Amino acid sequence: METESSVISSSRRKSGVVVERGPARQPSRAPSFNSRFPKTRRTVEALKQRAAWAALLRERLSEPLHISALSLLVLAFGSFRAKVYFDIYRRPQHAFGLLYAADQANRLGVKTITAIEFGVATGAGLVNICDLAATVSKETGVNFNIVGFDSGQGMPPPRDYRDQSHLYAAGDFPMANEAQLRSVLPTNAQLVIGNVAETVPRFELGPDSPLGFVSVDLDYYSSTVDALRIFEREDPKCFLPTTLAIFDDIWMADHNPWCGELGAIADFNERNALRKIAPFTFLRNQRLLKKAQWIDHIFLAHILDYPHAVANQRHRGAAPISLSGR
Repeated sequence: METESSVISSSRRKSGVVVERGPARQPSRAPSFNSRFPKTRRTVEALKQRAAWAALLRERLSEPLHISALSLLVLAFGSFRAKVYFDIYRRPQHAFGLLYAADQANRLGVKTITAIEFGVATGAGLVNICDLAATVSKETGVNFNIVGFDSGQGMPPPRDYRDQSHLYAAGDFPMANEAQLRSVLPTNAQLVIGNVAETVPRFELGPDSPLGFVSVDLDYYSSTVDALRIFEREDPKCFLPTTLAIFDDIWMADHNPWCGELGAIADFNERNALRKIAPFTFLRNQRLLKKAQWIDHIFLAHILDYPHAVANQRHRGAAPISLSGR
């Protein structure tokens, strides 16, 4: 989950509207949990924040000195694509993912795509997606419909061991101020509030705005299983042939292929013959900053029943992002 204390673009700061993370909330804990895991859950957020800073230091300071020097030049004078390549933007996984989706859409002749975030919480990530999507649209000409799914009440109660209740609990990561968040979203973005098991099946998704980007930050196995049903729509043209997906909670030692988001991916692949989710092959080799931790969070949903008429375009759509956009 996001660890920023606040998030807002400079233009929105001037309007006087700020989205801030509310005061830390201590989730209720069952006595059995306190006796078995007295410190684990309350330190998860601290660990995430430390990990973010550690990753930043590791990624930047351990890279060759000339790359760090070039990064400063790119920051000051570089194009949007150059900044994405140098991981200049906050949440580089969003910048890369949105640009990858838009470039693929262009190759397919698709003018509008859908980007979804599952697990909005205070809105830091969703606002970041909206800001970056606007820049990607200027670069590529591809428009975005952006959707944030959230319960609005924090995490639901865990269903079984696969939800890893020693890490997460009911009420964690609530949405501090829904009305305030809605007020700063652009017109092409919307919030869908409710249990994803109920809201995902009702969500309208079609070939006029196929799904091209998904960010999953739901922590639980059960919630992620419900969210991934978005990929089970019958019409394959509801998606880009390789829809980019980011899975946030796969980085701790306790995360494994039988629980949490990784477990939900494994079950999705077993359940679906022609829709498969897998890590983005050789992405690290294509990136300049090869020690960036976010690379390990990037997956692709392969829509194997995508129409054969665009098979050649689909193959080209898997090409790495170039600085020129070609």
